[in-house]
Amino acid sequence: DMVVNQEPNSLDCEFYLQAENFFSANRGCALTYDDLTLATLYSEVLPRDTQLETSLSEGLNLHLPMISADMDTVTESRMAIAMAQNGGMGLIHYNMSEKDQLREVSRVKNHVHGLIQDPITVHPEKSIAYVLGLIDRKGFTFSTFPVVDEHGKLVGLLPGSVVRLRYSDRLVKEALTPRDQVFTLTEKELGNDPIARADQFFADHPRIDKLMVVDDADHLRGLFTLSDVDRIAQEVQAQFKPARDEQFRLICGAAVSATRNAFGELDSDRVLGHVTALVERGVDAVAVSTAHGHTKGVGEAVKLIRKEFPHLPIIAGNVTSGAGVEFLADCGANCIKVGQGPGSICTTRIVAGVGIPQMSALYLALQAARKKGVSILADGGITKSGDIVKALTLADAVICGGLLAGCAEAPGEILEISGKLYKQYRGMGSLAAMKSGSAARYGHSSKDTTRKVSAEGVEALKEVSGPVDNVLGQLIGGIQSGMGYLGARSLPELRKRARYIRVSPAGQRESATHDIVELKTGAGQ
Repeated sequence: DMVVNQEPNSLDCEFYLQAENFFSANRGCALTYDDLTLATLYSEVLPRDTQLETSLSEGLNLHLPMISADMDTVTESRMAIAMAQNGGMGLIHYNMSEKDQLREVSRVKNHVHGLIQDPITVHPEKSIAYVLGLIDRKGFTFSTFPVVDEHGKLVGLLPGSVVRLRYSDRLVKEALTPRDQVFTLTEKELGNDPIARADQFFADHPRIDKLMVVDDADHLRGLFTLSDVDRIAQEVQAQFKPARDEQFRLICGAAVSATRNAFGELDSDRVLGHVTALVERGVDAVAVSTAHGHTKGVGEAVKLIRKEFPHLPIIAGNVTSGAGVEFLADCGANCIKVGQGPGSICTTRIVAGVGIPQMSALYLALQAARKKGVSILADGGITKSGDIVKALTLADAVICGGLLAGCAEAPGEILEISGKLYKQYRGMGSLAAMKSGSAARYGHSSKDTTRKVSAEGVEALKEVSGPVDNVLGQLIGGIQSGMGYLGARSLPELRKRARYIRVSPAGQRESATHDIVELKTGAGQ
């Protein structure tokens, strides 16, 4: 058999350098994604065989190393659900009331995890017109409802076939399927594997697609739907499984503010009260998110949360130095956000004159993270899947904002301009975002109207890009392709095998499409 030389030759090694040698050789110049490229290596790895699992801390593991940014035009419950279903995680922003943020987290944690523990119900004395109005007001995509009395006891099931305008004058009790014809299981019958029990039930009853769960007194305790159980069963065969916690709920993170009182001191009671409420709702990680994480205020907030919740994964940032990483790690953070000013809608570097291009910042952060045993996140500046591959040679995961802001699941409003559809996208340092609540992120107070506040972000538009599933599918394909070129089956192998070289301005131009009239753009990559 032919012997294949899998090692780069000596001349290659002089030009294509591993991280330590490359960044040391370029220490006089701060580099970002387009300033460098990765050298390919001998490979027996097919892109489809690569694995993208990453561990951000004990108890926080993702199947996809991507997190949607805690921005008010990027991540609320719909985006967080979509990210977790694809193996990643969403960080719910805090530009809303604490009550609203808790509600958003609950929506993620209770979404399609098999048993719907708090199903929407209707009362038997209500009219079909009321039910139609409820569907319209709440935007429900379903029309079948359990019917319970004032004590929560199951009375029957209102089928979607009768929730029609023609029956609007009828009462629910006249149109429902009565209790003795509704299939149920008791909580005791669910056993240790509720999904398997429900799956067997639906297999034994081909024409039934709803299964109620009741207690011994016939109070409604939950609802299984055939579509939910089918989806969960299919996950076993999927390459990128949804990110779930130990209770099989989707993983979700939430950003929290280092809120200060009238005396400028950390409002410990309020911060702890809110984090406690988040933990009670099952949040998997909290992120203390500010533009400058290497500060006394952020450190105090992280220490406060860590003391109260010894095992809760804490994400903190943002920093661009090894010292910043060490500081936050010593305060108790498990995962450090790296990035100051790289975002497409961020103007921190222009307004404040600070910030380090991402690849150099990530390299320095990585050295400190290894010493402290923490993980790092590349936050900002990513515009294509190739940037993600480069970031993952140093970081444990990436945080994306602009790449996802055009998705249907993002909360921004849709606008039509000259026949094209756009979604609103704004930096959390923009004046509008700070007035809505993110001022503390940049060291200001939203109530301070006597002093001029310099914005560190802009308001913009992103072209509508379709559902998250499609966008992530394109990005995942690019990441796997890059790993295949380097012969890396996993992210640790990618970091080990990565070799870098600088790219000239002409080389950057050569890297993109050129000297053509492009008829169709490639989405996501």
